[in-house]
Amino acid sequence: MKLKLISPRFLFVSSTILLASASRLFPHIPNFTPIAAMALFGGVYFSDKRMAFVIPLLAMFLSDAAMELINGQGFHNTMIYVYIGFVLTSIIGLQVKKNTSVLSVTAGSVISSILFFIITNFGVWAQSGFQMGAAGLGTTYVMGIPFFTPTLAGDLFYNAILFGAFYLVQLKLPKLVKA
Repeated sequence: MKLKLISPRFLFVSSTILLASASRLFPHIPNFTPIAAMALFGGVYFSDKRMAFVIPLLAMFLSDAAMELINGQGFHNTMIYVYIGFVLTSIIGLQVKKNTSVLSVTAGSVISSILFFIITNFGVWAQSGFQMGAAGLGTTYVMGIPFFTPTLAGDLFYNAILFGAFYLVQLKLPKLVKA
């Protein structure tokens, strides 16, 4: 049986992720973004595992490119670390998919936020040339703490929006979200 790629579900999930990525272009609290939510949501709701990575990554790249064009802040020297955290969040989404619930989505969101914090702050330290060795890494993590709260809050907020929207659509239009 061949998977039908362009299904109503595929279009709904893709559109939701693209809309979330576009929200990055509007003024917002630093780090209060839908980045992890897009990856987690895609990991859970795309029927095709490949699309769970491709569509969120494409949406992320497009919003980064738009941010670069608008204000020169889309591309930076730690992007690879951001994208690694993003891909790992999609993998977490594939795990959450096995038992999707408010608890598993919340846990996936918190774990993703922590992982993102660890990976991106390591990236900041690595891109600085590993300044001051382990002490420098520790300092980088301490300096990153103020950015963790809005990251976690943004991840929880946007996951509530994305997963909540899917849930409501599923109740009202079950054929739209059928795999």
